[in-house]
Amino acid sequence: MSTLPRTRRFLIISPIVAALIGGTVFILGAGTPSASDDAAVVASSICEAHELRARAAEDPHFKIEIPDEFDQQFPSRDACLSHEAAGDEEAPGPMQPIEFSHRHHAGSFQIDCQYCHSNTDVSPSAGVPSVEVCMGCHSQFSPAYDELQGIQTLREHWEQKKPIEWAQIHRVPEHVQFRHNRHFRAGVACQTCHGPVEELDKLYMTKDTKWWPWGLPTQKLEMGWCVQCHRQEGASQDCNTCHY
Repeated sequence: MSTLPRTRRFLIISPIVAALIGGTVFILGAGTPSASDDAAVVASSICEAHELRARAAEDPHFKIEIPDEFDQQFPSRDACLSHEAAGDEEAPGPMQPIEFSHRHHAGSFQIDCQYCHSNTDVSPSAGVPSVEVCMGCHSQFSPAYDELQGIQTLREHWEQKKPIEWAQIHRVPEHVQFRHNRHFRAGVACQTCHGPVEELDKLYMTKDTKWWPWGLPTQKLEMGWCVQCHRQEGASQDCNTCHY
């Protein structure tokens, strides 16, 4: 047991304890920003301004600065988010030349499929919208939408009179005669084959398995998948219906 007087022991230990406490405070405070570091985050685009506002709404201590040129309503936050999601390389489906979001157009704005894929009710092929159809709407939009890369690409195609080379997703073999008009008139919804497009930013071949009576699975656009649908709907199952 130590024979040092209590007062002397206190005088020796106190500087050590103080040093340890000071070191702890220094370590804990190392990552805490000082008042000088608490500067406002400045938006560099309209889309970024939307996100900064959303973050500031959740955190009242988060300081933001929106320059006048980016303090605009359009493009909307939904347009910015859907555009980004449609161009997500990690999401299922092929990358398209334009970041077109079906969820934004067919979902949020409820644009009818036939407005873009016209004549589907009378033509065997659904086709794809022309640049003129796209520009029919977007030529009336604010120039601020040019912030989105997809809109810039669309305008470039329009100015160069060049069609958009979309990557095809749904395709049947050449020896299969699939007629959109017959299925449309029969009341088959687009989503039956194309999936819930109004919910998808980036299109891909959604999975769908149909089971034959004897328990065999068949996947979307396979022959068995089509035949099973014809069987369930009472449509013709004759070979010449699709192969002629």
